[in-house]
Amino acid sequence: MSINRRHFNQLLLLGGAGLVFGGIPSWAGAAETPVSGGTLNWAYYPDPTALIAINTSSGTGQAIGPKINEGLLDFDYDLNPTPFLATSWSVSDDGLRYSFALRKGVKWHDGKDFTSEDVKFTIFRLKEAHPRGRITFQNVTSVETPDPLTAIIVLSKPAPYLISALGSSESPIVPKHVYETFKPTEQPTLAQTIGTGPFILKEWVPGSHLIFDRNPDYWDAPKPYLDRVVLRVILDPAARAAALETGEIDIGANPVPLSDVERLKANSNLVVDTTTYAYSGPQQQLFFNYENEILTKKDVRLAIAHAIDLQKLVDIALFGYGQVSPSPISTALPKWYDPSIKAREPDPKLANKLLDDAGYPRGANGTRFKLRLAYNPFLQTSYADFIKQSLAAVGIDAEILQLDLATFLKTVYTDRTWDLVIESLSNTFDPTLGVQRAYWSKNFKIGLVFSNASHYSNPEVDAVLEAAATEPDEAKRRQLWYKFQHIVHDDVVSVDLVAAGAQIVANKRVKNFAPGAQGINNSFGQIWLSPNA
Repeated sequence: MSINRRHFNQLLLLGGAGLVFGGIPSWAGAAETPVSGGTLNWAYYPDPTALIAINTSSGTGQAIGPKINEGLLDFDYDLNPTPFLATSWSVSDDGLRYSFALRKGVKWHDGKDFTSEDVKFTIFRLKEAHPRGRITFQNVTSVETPDPLTAIIVLSKPAPYLISALGSSESPIVPKHVYETFKPTEQPTLAQTIGTGPFILKEWVPGSHLIFDRNPDYWDAPKPYLDRVVLRVILDPAARAAALETGEIDIGANPVPLSDVERLKANSNLVVDTTTYAYSGPQQQLFFNYENEILTKKDVRLAIAHAIDLQKLVDIALFGYGQVSPSPISTALPKWYDPSIKAREPDPKLANKLLDDAGYPRGANGTRFKLRLAYNPFLQTSYADFIKQSLAAVGIDAEILQLDLATFLKTVYTDRTWDLVIESLSNTFDPTLGVQRAYWSKNFKIGLVFSNASHYSNPEVDAVLEAAATEPDEAKRRQLWYKFQHIVHDDVVSVDLVAAGAQIVANKRVKNFAPGAQGINNSFGQIWLSPNA
């Protein structure tokens, strides 16, 4: 049987996406004895503005924070929970009480004891300030602390996804005695950035680097194996590729232009990991700003959808590293994705007619109207270039806003000075956490990043989302998510684009860099450097 390029690319992604529900990444070989010592050089972009994912779902917080602040649980590749700050746990038969036995002898980096009061404070801080935490913990009524090493989360309604949300990159536990001294919307200063994790943040020079030193009092001795981690901010993708090839840098996530991936795969000194880890749920979307009168018209939104050829977006802009994902729920979550949702056919003729009928004829210069197109700087610029060209073909002038991460977040979620935005709102491991935030009317709040950017409001959608969030029966919950997908797709609330493949590139001397479901967004406590590679 012959396999064409399109089929090959789909199989390539599906091979990785299959690991959402189980398996071990291909780079993981036979177990070796870890060696202690050495410095790991980590290439990173964009320039981080938030380090701890206590009030942000930004990729910077998810990637950097777990080195400092840990969650109650960790997860294997199949998303099975394993002990971390909690050593054991139980759930009541009615699903309303989650009891955790906390690890003894754990210290914060400043020497104070970690206790159940820290867990209680953190859960309510996440509920108030975190874009997904507002949903994850929405039904938490109290956190009981009968003793320093017992925490009991009490709910008013079931939360079938709650256990899976307790990883370090999603729900990091923070020290109450530090975080209660500043507002929920604020991030800690360098001196306040303390945790229980394997590394202590020693230096942060914005635009340049972060330095993490080994925590000598870490509870899980002899970890961490590394003496130091140096995060180097390298904004130029060509420079990141060169640094990896020369050995100046040891590891990076999505570090190089997609056009360079095949070349790096051929480098005998490097490992290129294309696994889709269970915590990621990749999904890239085009959202409309409903505060722009033009975009409140369904025919305009539908025209934009028909103007974009999603398969060409994958093949051309992403070099095949992705899969068309036409529903609000990513194809990487087959348990919840409704396969009856199909991508709209690219049809410039129909798009032109819809725009004419909506009352926006072409002007003398061939342009109907102008829209400001923002894009998440974590994404390749090729997304914006491709969509700009697609819209130009039907008479829409899309002005690309070139923004760094901090400016992007302010422009989209605070100032709201945009019309279209290409986002990368991960579905995570469950749609209640990753999807609901973008469509739930109660999650629109000025300044709340990675939330309901469109300012979309639909009482029927709200009701379905809220029911799905508390339905303990998996089959019934799936039907609710199917209903949600049809409503949103039929109303063209967003143009759901692709589930983009991800790449971790590492020097072969870097061992055990992604030991579980969180991928590279783990603590780095298990990473070690082989002297023989």
